[in-house]
Amino acid sequence: MQATPSAQSTRINLRTIPEAKAMIERAAALMGTTVSAFMVQNAFEAAQRLVSEWELIALSDRDRDTFQAALETQPEPNEALGKLLRSA
Repeated sequence: MQATPSAQSTRINLRTIPEAKAMIERAAALMGTTVSAFMVQNAFEAAQRLVSEWELIALSDRDRDTFQAALETQPEPNEALGKLLRSA
């Protein structure tokens, strides 16, 4: 998915220091795009990476096997669980 503005775009306002603005303008010019398109695309890509890192859990083979075994092996209910279920 591209994060380029369209007819149904929405606005984001931000403030920054002059040095950051100048660097962003320079990078956008080097890429042959507008500052707005450069910032939106790069912020969108960074957001996708961050969200996917938070949503994805990578396990080693050993940890995956341990997790799978825990899912497949149901422990016997103990008195505390029985008491909790009776109180609900």
